Amino acid sequence: MTVLIPNIGSTSFKYRVLDVPEEGPSAASGEPSKETVLALGRVERIGQAGCECADYPAAIRKCIGEIVGEGKLKSLDEIAAVGFKAVHTGPLNAPQIVDDAFLEAMEEFSFLAPAHNPPYIAAMKAFRQELPSVPLVAVMEPFPYRFMDEAATTYAVPYEWRTEHGIRRYGFHGASHRAACERVLGRTNLRHISCHLGGSSSVAAFRDGVAMDTSFGASPQSGLPQNNRVGDIDVFAVLHMMKKLGLGSDEMAALLGSKSGLAGISGTSGDLRDLDEAAAKGSKRAQLALDVFVRAIRHYVGAFLLELGGVDVVTFSGGIGENSAAIRGAVLKSLIPFGVELDEGLNATIKGEGEITTPRSAAKALVVPANEEMIVARETVAVVMKARATAQALVAQGR
Repeated sequence: MTVLIPNIGSTSFKYRVLDVPEEGPSAASGEPSKETVLALGRVERIGQAGCECADYPAAIRKCIGEIVGEGKLKSLDEIAAVGFKAVHTGPLNAPQIVDDAFLEAMEEFSFLAPAHNPPYIAAMKAFRQELPSVPLVAVMEPFPYRFMDEAATTYAVPYEWRTEHGIRRYGFHGASHRAACERVLGRTNLRHISCHLGGSSSVAAFRDGVAMDTSFGASPQSGLPQNNRVGDIDVFAVLHMMKKLGLGSDEMAALLGSKSGLAGISGTSGDLRDLDEAAAKGSKRAQLALDVFVRAIRHYVGAFLLELGGVDVVTFSGGIGENSAAIRGAVLKSLIPFGVELDEGLNATIKGEGEITTPRSAAKALVVPANEEMIVARETVAVVMKARATAQALVAQGR
């Protein structure tokens, strides 16, 4: 099945067109994926000076216009589905067809995902107009965590908040963590801690590929400190500062969601490359931001070591996880008593996927490049195939 996978950023649009086998994934046992990339492209700085696309509909039209051509698709009719790595619809978090009810749920939870939901809503509506006969599928970022134990997802607030308003821990980066799981599966009782580290970061715990816990909570602003988003914080500290500074909820949300995180600590940038450079030049606040980041990662790694009863493999994905030997080394420092012995040489020189622990290490640490599009494409195919089967069954019943 030919599937178009858009990746929506706040001002960017990337896409891949993949040929996905309809018989299901082949990588559950660690085998290489059979998906084939047929086309890809990107549009940056949408709506900003110097970009030819004033908005998302324009960027999508540009994308669709580039898909057909020599070495690509012969016709847009070959596209069987469009799959989105969507972020937040509250309890409606299983992979599903995008319909009006789904878009309404995204609107309802946009306050909890202000940098993610609005551009995805705009993109989905634009694709409905441009490709009206093609099914759109949303693969929600919390989908691997929907079966976690209720004790792991419940906040200590009035229980009605959960049942009536959907306030619970959801978890995000599901496609990236699932992709890492598929690369390491192959034995029973596998205890896996997955670190997706980038502009947005999280840690998740898995047993045999089943999610046990995650650093994220009800929103992508929780868990680890992000590039410019807050991460974990005492809610009463937020309420105190709202009163002290005279800020309303929308103003505080904007501050926590765009002017906090590593950038808030450093006072300049939340980009790890900038922080490394500034720290090397003697910036104490840049170094503090790096230290806070590493401490937060190790905090969750430690918690998940206890929850899993040890660890068999630790994976690093995302822009930071894949490229920063310093962060990986700091996260894995002094973990030999827990079975993880880092090979400093391998860690410093690795490019792409591979192991960074010594032959003596009881547990493995691996760099696993993120492959979210693969997971989204597979889930999209599964949803479309199920919808087809249901429609065929109804026709057979004469309905």
